[in-house]
Amino acid sequence: MSRAIPIAVFASGSGSNFQAIAEAIEQQQLHAKIELVVTDKPDAYVIKRAESKGIPVLAVHPKDFSSKEEYEEAILQALREKKVEWLILAGYMRLVGHTLLQGFASRIVNIHPSLLPSFTGKDAIGQAMDHGVKITGVTVHYVDEGMDTGPIIMQKAVNVIDNNREETEAVIHAVEHDLYVAALKDILK
Repeated sequence: MSRAIPIAVFASGSGSNFQAIAEAIEQQQLHAKIELVVTDKPDAYVIKRAESKGIPVLAVHPKDFSSKEEYEEAILQALREKKVEWLILAGYMRLVGHTLLQGFASRIVNIHPSLLPSFTGKDAIGQAMDHGVKITGVTVHYVDEGMDTGPIIMQKAVNVIDNNREETEAVIHAVEHDLYVAALKDILK
């Protein structure tokens, strides 16, 4: 059997995508090992999720550094110490900068709650609903210098539930969890 691919999961919030990935690994659906969870929010709920699974956490606040490069260099050093090979962004609400992009060229993946290239950036679900679309979706893509502009790996459409953001979000999150695991299985072979 081949070795488990060492990954780091980056998150800024509750960590439900982290949870889905961790459970897929536990159930041997995904041949990877989460070596580190990285968060830019020292109070993010993802920290509790990671700690409950015995996964180390690096919580670093960008404002504690004099520049984005210095912030990312601190993260890069921790990733190298853990011998991480892939960065998996799961609700990480920061643009990845040159330092990490260069250190992990073509090995950073993100999930976004829309059918890219539509509705990039924050609140994609709200953007879709404000535009009155009937179909939105989920995209897994490689990360580049832009905001949600990297090459698409996988997408899945989701019907918008008329005027019900809460239900639409619930469906999108369920699709995210399945689609991300499926995409990671494919790229981490």
